[in-house]
Amino acid sequence: MDWKDTLRHTSALLGPMRAEQAATAKGFHELHEAALAPGALSTKDKELIALAIGISKQCNDCIGFHVKAAIRAGATRAELAETVNVCVLMNGGPGYMYGAKAMEAFDQMS
Repeated sequence: MDWKDTLRHTSALLGPMRAEQAATAKGFHELHEAALAPGALSTKDKELIALAIGISKQCNDCIGFHVKAAIRAGATRAELAETVNVCVLMNGGPGYMYGAKAMEAFDQMS
């Protein structure tokens, strides 16, 4: 999978939706910003948590966007790998399969 292309494609799909459903898009963006703002947990830690949920929910787009954001927040490959390990613990085989996708995304985007 080409993760950069996948994220460009998804972003393009979201553009018209943002225009047509502006209030929902604005609300989701505000929630996103508030939830990931640094507090008791750093933004990096929160992005790794969001990634773990994306892996658990088997959402390729969530995996891609949160890997990209985790890298931007300073996450290392080792931190990402440990996040994947927790996903494998909690989700078994699907965590392993989607975790591998997250590692591929990290390698392509870092």
